[in-house]
Amino acid sequence: MPQIVSALIERRPHTALDLFSGTSRVGHALKREGVRVHANDHNAYAHALASCYVAADARRWRGPASRLIAELDRLPGRAGWFTETYSMRSRYLRPENAARAEAIRRRIAALSLEPPLEAIALTSLIEAADRVDSTVGLQMAYLKTWAPRALQPLSLRLPELLEGEGSASCLDAHDAAEQFEADVAYLDPPYNQHSYLGNYHVWETLARGDEPDVYGVACKRTDVRERGSAFNRRGTMEGAFVEVLERVRARRIVVSFSDEGYLTLPRLRELLARRGAVHEISVEHPRYIGHKLGVYNPQGEKVGTPGAARNREHLFVVESCPTSTPSSSRS
Repeated sequence: MPQIVSALIERRPHTALDLFSGTSRVGHALKREGVRVHANDHNAYAHALASCYVAADARRWRGPASRLIAELDRLPGRAGWFTETYSMRSRYLRPENAARAEAIRRRIAALSLEPPLEAIALTSLIEAADRVDSTVGLQMAYLKTWAPRALQPLSLRLPELLEGEGSASCLDAHDAAEQFEADVAYLDPPYNQHSYLGNYHVWETLARGDEPDVYGVACKRTDVRERGSAFNRRGTMEGAFVEVLERVRARRIVVSFSDEGYLTLPRLRELLARRGAVHEISVEHPRYIGHKLGVYNPQGEKVGTPGAARNREHLFVVESCPTSTPSSSRS
């Protein structure tokens, strides 16, 4: 994370585009540095987080959000579909916490809030659920016994709002790359079969406030399969990445990629070199701890297998020639 932010602000940009914003950690950090950020992601949970952490101006929304979150945090639980799905059919949340999350989400929907205030409330709820879930960080699976933190009561907190302007969109990355120009662009695309929607499907349900059909032991939303991304398929990943890269309108492009990706690193370097001079930073990380634990069904039987213990993240900094239109970058 510090290396990413350093690479992005090295040329003192005024504006930044975070094209695959995810949890908005990078966009939030850039806003803290005084950069005006536009954050984009096609998932509803990510759009809520970006609308809170990047787009919402604390000068306008801190007071109303504080009062709203205090009100929501006093609500008693009300069990329904969400509790049945994520506490009974699966075990992401203890029943009492799932019921409170369900009641809070219903109240948010009933209030018909202004979009920034709704995003702040949804972010507070998503993060509250995350603090007491029984996973090791991602929602591909849950633990066979309740995690100690899952026994704690769900409690809302005011997200860390920052002063200043920003914006957020919920678009396909190709469309956002074409629409928003910036001094620097950050690209952190999906790089293998693991879908961000699948990794955070419970958050997606909280953000949408819907009752989707689900499948499998993990009770994933069926749209995890139906909304499959070209970035998550070996045969289409390169084409999807090239199309985004060609459309990005920024003089400086920073790309985060893993050595576990469908694109080989030599091929990625070759593609990036089409946009300009490439500088590379490599950082080794421990892998997500779930690789040690595997996946368990509701009976506590292990149904997953461990993976590699470490992976290497590669940051590519491209000093790019500016492009005025998408067609000029493809010619």
